[in-house]
Order: sequence, then C-alpha cells, then structure tokens
Amino acid sequence: QQRRIAGYANIHMPLSLSLATLSLAFPLRAPPLPPRALVVASAASDDLSALGFRSAAEAAAEQRLRRSRAEEAAGGACAGPSGPASSVYLVGVGPGDVELLTVKALRLMRDADLVLYDRLISPEVLSMVGPQAAMLYVGKEAGLHTRPQEEIHRLLHLYAHAGKSVVRLKGGDPTVFGRGGEELEYLEARGVPVQIVPGITAASGIAAALRVPLTHRDYADSVRFVTGHARSENSAPVAERYRWEVLSDPSQTLVVYMGLSTLPQFADGLLQAGLDASTPAVAVQDGTTATQRVVAAPLGGLATAVEEASLASPTLVIIGRVVSLLREASAGELAAAAAAAASAAVSEADTLPEPTAAAEEARALLDSLKAGGRLR
Repeated sequence: QQRRIAGYANIHMPLSLSLATLSLAFPLRAPPLPPRALVVASAASDDLSALGFRSAAEAAAEQRLRRSRAEEAAGGACAGPSGPASSVYLVGVGPGDVELLTVKALRLMRDADLVLYDRLISPEVLSMVGPQAAMLYVGKEAGLHTRPQEEIHRLLHLYAHAGKSVVRLKGGDPTVFGRGGEELEYLEARGVPVQIVPGITAASGIAAALRVPLTHRDYADSVRFVTGHARSENSAPVAERYRWEVLSDPSQTLVVYMGLSTLPQFADGLLQAGLDASTPAVAVQDGTTATQRVVAAPLGGLATAVEEASLASPTLVIIGRVVSLLREASAGELAAAAAAAASAAVSEADTLPEPTAAAEEARALLDSLKAGGRLR
C-alpha cells in the first residue's frame, strides 16, 4: 500500500506549469537518481526533467524560495513574499478508511488548489481530491524523508502567498503526533491564517474497528496516548524517555503511536515499572484498511509475537484490560469495507470530466478484490 501511495505521488507531481496557472507545486530539488536511472536519463537526451531541468515558472519559484531562506538566515525570520496570505488548512483524514472522512475535510479536498499530502494517505482518500488540484508528496518514513519538516514549513508559507487554497492533508488527526502544532506555530508567526480540521485519530478508529472501547467503567477509567518515536536529536535511550510509573497504571488504556521499532524496550519499561506481564495487548498494522493485520498477545510476549508476524509500519499498539474485549474484524468484513470504499471512489470518479490516477487505483483495488475471491 505504501508503494502504491508513492507511485501515485510520482504520477501526480506536475513537471511543468504555465505562467498563467502558476501554483508553485514543484519539487525543490531534483530527486537523487539511482545509478541505473542516471544511465537511462543520460542516454535519453530529451528526458531533461530527470536530469534536474525545470520550467521557467518552476525555476522562478525555486529562486524565490532560495531568497526567502537567505533572508531568514540574515535575521529576517518573518520576511516572506509580499501580498496577503490565503488560509492554510491542516486537514486530518482519519486512519485510512475513506468513509471516516469528515464532511468538512471532503469539501476542502474537493475545492483545493494545492494539496500537500503525507505517506499514510490512502489512494482511496486521495481520489476524493478535486481534479483541479496540484498535488505534492511530502511524506516521511523511517530513514527516508522526501522533504524535511523545515522545508515543508517554508513551502506552506510560500504557497499561502500565491493566492491559492492550500490544504495540508495528514493521516489521523493533524494535532495528534502529526506535527500540526509545529506547522501552526510557524505559519501564524508569519501572519498566515491557519484553520485546523480535526480527523479521527488512529487510536479511536482502530479501536472501533476492533470493537475495543478505549475506556470502560469495569476496565479503564482513562486513556493515554504516547509516541514511541523520538525526535532525531533525542539520543536518550527508551528507558529514560518516559515516566514509567505513570504509564504502568493498570486502570488506564495505553495507546502507543509509531512504536514498532522500540516495542521491545517499551514493553520492558512497563514490566519493570510493575505492569503485569499478563496485561492484554494488541498491535495493529494498517488499521481500518483492507490490509489490516492484528497481533494480540499478553504484554510480556507482545514484542516477540509482533516480530514473528513481521508487522510493518504503520503499526499502533493498544495495552490495557480493555483489550480483553477484542473482537477482530474478519477478513471478509475488511474486504467488504475496502470494496465499498473503492466502489464509492470509482462512482465519484465517473462523475468527473477527467478521472484521476488515484481513482484508477481505487478501480484496480476493486477489481483485485473481486479477482482474489475476497468479494462477490
């Protein structure tokens, strides 16, 4: 699924725009080419974009961004393009199921001129974006950041002054471990109006899909969200990052975002703080989507079970007595839900004058579900 999203991004990245329709949706620098691609690009003299060439409009926009960086380095942190800024919308699209989109998110996606989107946005969700929008992929994954966060800040700032409707799409909720707060601070400090559109955060969406209540009078009187992923400059070991005596409260539900790589150390920290090894726990990859995978095990054996199942990112972990109520959706239920979402996306695309590539992705997903016998 992640590869499909990346492929969608490659299809929708505009390589050239006319001066009359300048939307500033451009790559800031040529992406690094692997050796084989470099040989192919060099051999094809007409493939100038692959060698880093840009249109006049793209080159001018890049130059403006370079100058704004130079002004910031010289102390003019708030200096930027002249003219009034349009609003930037930080929009959460939920954990993956297209039917969990809010009405407001859908309206903004359909009306947007420029859309910056993350790695975890599903093709089915992207197919709901209006065909007039210029799309820019700014996703992140472990060890591979298409664009650093500081560069995304500058892009949003620059685009807001282009007089276009700018939507920043984020998985889940933009302010729950989604860096929405950082983008809000940066833009407001430079006079750019920001509106936040909340989305269903992964904890809520995935717990609901599993029929696990995050709170329950008989099992948990509170819920706590934590992240298992530290900032790159945080070199402290996992054992020193948390107040374990707080996290190990048996009367709460603990939800760990982005904690796959540190799960063994995280579980050990809870056990060392006194949380019982038999505490129910579950790890969920690709929650609420057709590729959802679920591994349930007591806390003491969860890390081993997850490793044996080879779960991949994104994976959410829920720990607490409420997990004893787990009822995992069957493969058939998930396939039916995915098919319904794909069918809705296809129907939506059929009403557009020019079907988008993401709509074709949705159509392909629907066909594959039927061909694989997961849907009749």
